[in-house]
Amino acid sequence: MPSTKSPAEAPATTTGKYDGFTAEERAAMKDHAREEKKAVARRGSSRAEKAAAEERDVLAKIAEMPEADRVLAERIHEIITTAAPDLAPKLWYGMPAYARDGKVVCHFQSAEKFKSRYATLGFSDQAALDDGAMWPTAFAVRELTAADEERIGALVRKAVG
Repeated sequence: MPSTKSPAEAPATTTGKYDGFTAEERAAMKDHAREEKKAVARRGSSRAEKAAAEERDVLAKIAEMPEADRVLAERIHEIITTAAPDLAPKLWYGMPAYARDGKVVCHFQSAEKFKSRYATLGFSDQAALDDGAMWPTAFAVRELTAADEERIGALVRKAVG
């Protein structure tokens, strides 16, 4: 997923000026462009064929991940598809995401994707997680315990209302 850094916080050259997107951000944008191209190519397909192809793309992307990320992504995929079977798996900026009516509700971001020390499970503004004036929308994930898996399932069920 692209960085939310402002130009002032973004990578700078040795002169201190904004130096554009990082290599990881450019790669994510290229992934997104490829996903859009695939979506256009599938326009003539039936809804079921599109859904099956998008899930195959997600599973293929998970299979490509380094082992630590792959193990987390496989388990999170299973938790999400069990907790909210109406969410449709799809790729979003080259990462597994789960959408309702074409809009992403939650997504997994591998640690390797942006050279982070942890993977991330994130929720979009489409997720019904509102809790007062402030609530978390992303969670760092380094491993999953049974309690973590239960919490993710509960969050996903709440997110889809």
